[in-house]
Amino acid sequence: MSEVVIAIPTFRRPQSLERLLIAIEKLETKASVLVVVADNDADKHEGFDVCEAMRASGYRWPLDAFIAPERGIAQVRNALVERVLRSPCDFVAMLDDDEWPDPGWLQAFLDVQRATGADALHGAILREFERMPDSRALDCEGIAPMRGTTGRVAMIEGSGNIIVSRACFEGLAKPCFDPAFALSGGEDRDFFERLRRQGRRFAWCDEAVVHAWVPASRANLKWALSRAYRVGNSDMRVFLKHKASLAIRLREMAKIAGVLVLCPFQLVAFGVVSHRAVAALRKLCRAAGKLAAIRGRYYDEYAVTHGA
Repeated sequence: MSEVVIAIPTFRRPQSLERLLIAIEKLETKASVLVVVADNDADKHEGFDVCEAMRASGYRWPLDAFIAPERGIAQVRNALVERVLRSPCDFVAMLDDDEWPDPGWLQAFLDVQRATGADALHGAILREFERMPDSRALDCEGIAPMRGTTGRVAMIEGSGNIIVSRACFEGLAKPCFDPAFALSGGEDRDFFERLRRQGRRFAWCDEAVVHAWVPASRANLKWALSRAYRVGNSDMRVFLKHKASLAIRLREMAKIAGVLVLCPFQLVAFGVVSHRAVAALRKLCRAAGKLAAIRGRYYDEYAVTHGA
């Protein structure tokens, strides 16, 4: 029987966290489960209080909640890793506090892990909206569903719905998540790049489904374009950190140049309100974020909390 720790970072989303913990109680799995929650809000500690109340009422799984006082998404993930590695476990599953899994989520991950031998796996993410977004934003990252084909993949980049072997965390120099990405995001992309360089194997598990809440403040084209800028910005920071070869750097600069040259023409040709024009605009925003990172300018997306 596999031993799994479900690790959850939270910050000022007590209602969402409670919904997530209720969903975890309903998991249908053969695994031994421990739930660990790190509240990154030392002042209000609403997430910690939610955990204490649920534990007192007889929560199904062992539930360990603690305060991670150092602010930042990378910092709270590192605090979780440190806490998790104190307990015996084979795998660490990570969920965000605005998500909640289907009952078969964890067992699907474990079954596909056994079939593929992967060290880290990503699962599907379906969006649930407070208010339906403009149709032009439906295909944008952070709003569109994340689906894939179950099986081995070359790389995974996000940490919204993942399961990782304990050995991956033990085999990395600490901290596992770079604190330089505290409020910008990108710490997960950097984490998986480091694992890739160690020869770790990755897989996608489309049967491991979680749902993600999208508040009205994020369900719009303006947010989607700012997200594209942030992803480009943090991706370039990771790219620069790992000092790619000259040939790879030149290829990356050529891609950016191509976007800057071609996408303005596409905006004119397709019309600014078409879906193809929105795709071109997103590429321009990503390219702008990359250029800003090259100039040493960073975008702190996680300085603002969306949802409750």
